[in-house]
Amino acid sequence: MNRRKFVQQTSLATSAILLAPYIKAWSSDNSFPVVRVPEQGRNFKSPAVEKLIAEIKANIGNKELAWMFENCFPNTLDTTVDFEMIDGRPDTYVITGDIDAMWLRDSSAQVWPYLRLCKEDEALRNLIKGVINRQTRCILKDPYANAFYKNERKKSEWSHDNTAMQPGIHERKWEIDSLCYPIRLAHGYWKETGDTSPFDAQWVDAMKLVLKTFKEQQRFDGKGPYSFMRKTEYATDSVPLGGYGYPVSPNGMICSMFRPSDDATIYPFLVASNLFAFASLGQMQSISDAVKAGLDGHAIESLMTQIVTGIDNDAKIETRNFGKIFAYEVNGYGSHNLMDDANIPSLLSLPYLVPEMDKDPVYKNTRRYVLSNENPFFFKGKAGEGIGGPHAGVDNIWPLSIAMRGITSTDDKEIKLCLEMLQRSHAGTGFMHETFHKDDASKYTRPWFAWANTLFGEFVWKVYRERPHLLN
Repeated sequence: MNRRKFVQQTSLATSAILLAPYIKAWSSDNSFPVVRVPEQGRNFKSPAVEKLIAEIKANIGNKELAWMFENCFPNTLDTTVDFEMIDGRPDTYVITGDIDAMWLRDSSAQVWPYLRLCKEDEALRNLIKGVINRQTRCILKDPYANAFYKNERKKSEWSHDNTAMQPGIHERKWEIDSLCYPIRLAHGYWKETGDTSPFDAQWVDAMKLVLKTFKEQQRFDGKGPYSFMRKTEYATDSVPLGGYGYPVSPNGMICSMFRPSDDATIYPFLVASNLFAFASLGQMQSISDAVKAGLDGHAIESLMTQIVTGIDNDAKIETRNFGKIFAYEVNGYGSHNLMDDANIPSLLSLPYLVPEMDKDPVYKNTRRYVLSNENPFFFKGKAGEGIGGPHAGVDNIWPLSIAMRGITSTDDKEIKLCLEMLQRSHAGTGFMHETFHKDDASKYTRPWFAWANTLFGEFVWKVYRERPHLLN
């Protein structure tokens, strides 16, 4: 099912039906209802994850947050992973939750927090290795696609999109971050485990294809091979001007036809995604050097330099109230779009994805901007405050943005505020959602959205390690 259709079908009145049994259980005896999938029904079981859950439940004073952590942190493993061995290699297919398709972005983000536990859990290590292996195959199938099926012969509901669709591809929206996230996961896995076995000839071929795709979408030599159009009533679901988007003046940055939200860009140079690409290219080179993969180091370094030059020249905008900030999107001609979207990579999330970005004065100014009323997609109401985006409509806050605000903060007061807002936002279900209305958390979208659940768990675990007093 399309994400946008699901948003429409699970909001407002439907929420009350979904919430009813949980609210009743909550109010009857003031306890926390059991909402996690029973053990016998879980897709994957990790002793290391269960040990961590037990530790956090036993050691933090806020029992509601402990209960939410127990539900959310393992949700990816409980409900979305499909692990097997194929030709002697681990293979892991990861759905988003309510949509039976594997997004390169979401699947990477969903398993990312488990990396810290890999050393003590061999099965978990193989599961994540399997994600890397499957993502490699997906990239080789089509580097411009963002979401895939396990069955490579399955035909998508979007098979009639005006783009080079193939069986086995769910959706073919070109998003820079779709190629960055698998690199980040591979690098994180290698650093955590020391295991280089996923980085075989197939992985090297996939990385060469990533470099080729990035260079094509710099558009120094024409528009490149990718175009996309869809018959739809939503302007953000298709790409204008024959499927190539609005014109750009090539400046070294990479064009992205869609945002991490799967919404079309306005100006194709998506700034946060380009900074993510810069960081990912450096990680690609580190792996290549370690395993002697033979990737062209000069080409990687040149691409990184071009991206930074384009950002320095065109993406830093002087504002009246915040000084110089990063634009959300630019076109190289001087036009820019000032906003932020909750989906990650976002401007807010830059320190999470790009090392040392938290020290950048332009980022600091940008952070103040995106968490202010001058950001058109920052919403504040009775139920909380946070960043949304066009995908789910105005006044809908994404818990992803609240968790990311907390993860990237160094201020106790701000981190505590984020914890409190997330604690209030689950509306009695014990899980995170895609969005909730700024004035009423019971009006939410997507009751089964594993990325939000796992990121919430990652946030709580980070606070537990670094600032445990905030959980009491």
